[in-house]
Amino acid sequence: MSRFFVFNLTVALTLLFLALALTTNPDFAWPLILLLPLSLLGVYDLIQPHHSILRNYPLMGHFRFIFEYIRPEIRQYLIEDERDPLPFSRDQRAIVYQRAKNASDMRPFGTVLDTSATGYGWVSHSVMPVEIKDADFRITIGAAACTQPYNASILNISGMSFGAIGRNAILALNTGAKMGGFAHDTGEGSISPYHREGGGDIIWQVATGYFGCRTPDGRFDPDLFALTATDPQVKMIELKLSQGAKPGHGGVLPKAKITPEIAATRLIDTTHDCISPSRHSAFSTPLEMLSFIQQLRTLSGGKPVGIKMCVGHRFEVLAMIKAMLETGIRPDFIVIDGGEGGTGAAPMELSDHVGLPLIEGLSFMHNALTGAGLRDDLHLGASGKMVTAFDFCRIHALGADYVMAARAFMFSLGCVQARACHTNKCPTGITTQDKHRQRALVVADKAPRVASFHHNTLGAIAQVIGAAGLAHPADLRPWHIHMRSATGEVVRGDVAYHHLPRGALLSGDVDDRLKREWDRASADSFMPQF
Repeated sequence: MSRFFVFNLTVALTLLFLALALTTNPDFAWPLILLLPLSLLGVYDLIQPHHSILRNYPLMGHFRFIFEYIRPEIRQYLIEDERDPLPFSRDQRAIVYQRAKNASDMRPFGTVLDTSATGYGWVSHSVMPVEIKDADFRITIGAAACTQPYNASILNISGMSFGAIGRNAILALNTGAKMGGFAHDTGEGSISPYHREGGGDIIWQVATGYFGCRTPDGRFDPDLFALTATDPQVKMIELKLSQGAKPGHGGVLPKAKITPEIAATRLIDTTHDCISPSRHSAFSTPLEMLSFIQQLRTLSGGKPVGIKMCVGHRFEVLAMIKAMLETGIRPDFIVIDGGEGGTGAAPMELSDHVGLPLIEGLSFMHNALTGAGLRDDLHLGASGKMVTAFDFCRIHALGADYVMAARAFMFSLGCVQARACHTNKCPTGITTQDKHRQRALVVADKAPRVASFHHNTLGAIAQVIGAAGLAHPADLRPWHIHMRSATGEVVRGDVAYHHLPRGALLSGDVDDRLKREWDRASADSFMPQF
């Protein structure tokens, strides 16, 4: 059914009865009492800038808001709980919508969470809380070899490619990042004209397809890379090894979504699906990977260069660390992407059953770097299904220096979790290349919401850490976090996720299983040694 079927039918009936009333019988005017206001409402839906659903579905879109209003009662008695994640619950989405619109995010009547349930967590508070006046928490990313370090916010927009999302979505996100003073990761689709038009700080993701810096046969082109990487708007370079939602699988952009503009941005053609290789061709060993990182840092003029990865085989992570120790080359940052991370398109089994979840992956990377004495040499980022201040605080407590969020910022644009990202029929105009659907997303309306979500979320983080008696998220430690286990016991974060002492891997003061993994790892290969 056409998106405009209800609207077109209403207008047609309005004109029909108007013509009949004027030419045949005045009694035909009675239906106009209903039809004329509905037609005018449909016209208003088309031109108003605030609700993407109504711009794409005039008149018909109101049914969504009606059901949204009565859904709490329907869900409560007939369907499911408001906190059921699909993959984000209604409560989680609501908190983003409210903070993006600068609406009140207060909740009445106390928590609706089951505090005795497995997995319930909290932050321990202090009898001497701290009042934090400036919630613009920032860190400086850039190791000793970096000549252009970046003063980054602790909350930034994670990678969403031009292609996976549309031009208006890119422009709104990047403009919002400019307004709020934080960074926007390009995703593997390279830097589009709309990233540049927005003017916000860019983290350029270089993945296995080398989009934007590739030769005609798909290999890395250092000259093209240098031409873009030295642009002052590009603040950091992120080398993507794997993505949490589909580790071991290259990015997928269906042919139907590849416009000439996307093809020009990626340096590809429009004749077939764009499927990135599953692995890099520029290197094949940990030592070669670090040499490539050093090359990217040099070509970019000394900007921070890091890695994005979902943790898989532990010996591969340890092999990278051994290569760092052997060469003295360090990435400036490592972003851990959890297996629960989002994507526009991926095979079900990879999304559901491949890749370590964020908490386990982050904890292992933090431990491995600490055990090798390298943790202070670089920054750790984290990405994967985080929305609330507690989500972010828990991740900071377990080792992250900053976080990257994608779906949360999509909600700030108006995403309703329709899960039609791969169909090119996104109802809110975010994940589509259909220009008629894209018009639903009004950049001037949505960009401030992106900035507001960032600002208000940092304010919420400040409230949580201030209640704990702390001044900065970097002060959070595992023992600040408590979780209820399956047995009902309360477990502190430092017990649930044991942290290694500094240098423990080098001295051998680790459990036998980790020692075996360390011994199997080699800087010369990603394969285990025995």
